[in-house]
Amino acid sequence: MSDAAMLRTPLYDAHLKLNARMVPFAGYEMPVQYSSIIAESKAVREGAGMFDVSHMARVSFSGEGVEAFLEQITTNDVSKLGDGQGQYSMMPNHEGGIVDDIIVYRITADHFEVVFNASNHSKDVAWSNQFMPSTVTMSDKTADTVMVAVQGPSARKIVASLSDNPNAINEAAMFEVINCKIAGVDTFAACSGYTGEDGYELIYSNSEAETVWNALLEAGVAACGLGSRDTLRVEAGLPLYGHELTDELSPIAAGLGWVISKTKSFNGSVAINKAREEGTATKLQGIKLSAKRLIAPGMKVYLGEEEVGEVSSGVVSPLLDTGIAFAFINSEIKQDTEVAIDVRGKREPGVVANKRFFKRA
Repeated sequence: MSDAAMLRTPLYDAHLKLNARMVPFAGYEMPVQYSSIIAESKAVREGAGMFDVSHMARVSFSGEGVEAFLEQITTNDVSKLGDGQGQYSMMPNHEGGIVDDIIVYRITADHFEVVFNASNHSKDVAWSNQFMPSTVTMSDKTADTVMVAVQGPSARKIVASLSDNPNAINEAAMFEVINCKIAGVDTFAACSGYTGEDGYELIYSNSEAETVWNALLEAGVAACGLGSRDTLRVEAGLPLYGHELTDELSPIAAGLGWVISKTKSFNGSVAINKAREEGTATKLQGIKLSAKRLIAPGMKVYLGEEEVGEVSSGVVSPLLDTGIAFAFINSEIKQDTEVAIDVRGKREPGVVANKRFFKRA
């Protein structure tokens, strides 16, 4: 896609005012950083930071039979949701790979809201249409709304201070939805995020894009870009579609069996259940390096002179002050095993680790 054809979120001008460095991402011009990746990562780990994630797709499904439809196209148990609750899930293909990883929110028994990844927007809509009954209606709200993720140990307190229902914001459980006003703006506030920290993802009208954003800035929330978001999600052990999840990779290999129902039948369930029972040749592990080296996807992992895997994501962690990576490696290799990653002909030593490098206290 040429620069002329790049999309912009309703907060584009707000990013320019903050001197953000803009880069192409999933068809959009998005802020990669404002100050520095390290400073923004620390803001989220120590206080509160916010991300414009309006590029992500927001779609509504409603009508008779909508729950059964979602049960067919997703891996998690939609039937376990009550009104105002959400869950992380995936849309599998028939071969047991993943079309996308998503979040599903139940509003009522016949109304659900779903968040897709930006890069999979059109693919997910087309895939959903293949299975959607005539009684179910899909409404794409992406162009009409803004989505801002407020993350960090102080995020909940700050969002509550701007809300007309602070008690609900303060008390909400993970993936619970609170419909309220934030800075006077009607907001769908979902207690979720992509950093491993507490916080909210706020969805509201694009006509009020900068109202909520500026109120959060004034309340002390740091503007953060895609660079720190990637660092934070790797520290927290969270997958990124196109890296740890693809149409070809098994979610079992990615360690996501916990979001796959063991009791229902769904698209791809036969292949996925077989992978769960028999295991996979490789599995996703963390690797903690001995040095502050940035590791890139595609780099090979070695045990001695034997190639045993391939990196899917890598960052320099401000939290750990060293390089960390995700890699799909031989399933027989255990944590604490010393390995090396080939970085342009030089072997960088590291150790296999739990991929959740950061766990919130």
